[in-house]
Formats: sequence, structure tokens, C-alpha cells
Amino acid sequence: MIRWVLALYFVALGMVVPEMAFADKISNPIAIFSGLDKITGRIISFEAAIDETVEFGAFLVTPRVCFTRPITQQQNTTAFVEVDEITAAGQTKRLFGGWIFASSPGLHGVEHPIYDVWLIGCKGGTVVTPELNTTAPVQAPAPLPLQTPPAKPAAKKKS
Repeated sequence: MIRWVLALYFVALGMVVPEMAFADKISNPIAIFSGLDKITGRIISFEAAIDETVEFGAFLVTPRVCFTRPITQQQNTTAFVEVDEITAAGQTKRLFGGWIFASSPGLHGVEHPIYDVWLIGCKGGTVVTPELNTTAPVQAPAPLPLQTPPAKPAAKKKS
């Protein structure tokens, strides 16, 4: 009896179609950064509008996008940022171009012998955009094969 119940359970579990998970995002018009000047020891917070270049020391910081999550979801603030350095010769040199995560500033922060820059947050966004999560759906385990009890040998007739 228990085998049949388990078999039905796994068959039913195999028929369940996993749903795709959605992660909403909010596109914000302003990115908020902090910068450390290692010579003076000062930390300065500054804001930059999307596609606007802001100068911090010898850095030119340009955020391209800044995303947050709705308050009902786990917070995950990210920004795609380009950071250029103005060299002593007056030329511009690309130091960093990539995603920065506010929750992990050491993961992809911009570190330099004189300046450090990291993302603090984003602000100004109100429109929630649903985004399809690209992770593969979880598949249900394969059902166990049904086992039938071995047939009993036929009783021999006495002659």
C-alpha cells in the first residue's frame, strides 16, 4: 500500500510544471556614489544622473543604468558604471567599465592608489518593470519505477 501511495505522489509531482520566477526591477535616473580620497582621508558622497559624467578627483564617473528592486523583494541595487582617469598628461584612460553592486562594494568597487569609488544606491525611480529570471527552472525528480510483488507459484496438486 505504501508503495502505491509513494508512486502516486511521485507521478503527481512529475506532472507539476514549475513556474518561471520573475524579478522586478526599477530603473532609476540617479545613481548615488561614495568616493574615498586616500590622501586627505575624506569620504565624499556624490550623485550622478544616468549618462552624466561627474568628476571626483582625477576620476570621471559615468553611470549608464541604475537598478533597484521593489520593497517587497530582496534588495539588490546595481549600476553599470564607466570610470575614466585623467592622467597627468591630460589624457583620459578607462579604468573600469562594468556592474557595481551596492550590497558588495568590495566585489566590483573601483580601487585605485589614490581614489576608491563605490555605489551607495539609486533614487528617483518609480516604474516597476518585470524581468524574467534567466535561471533554469527546477525539474521535479523522476518518479520511482513501480514494483509489482513477485507472483506466487501455483500450488501443486497432489495426485
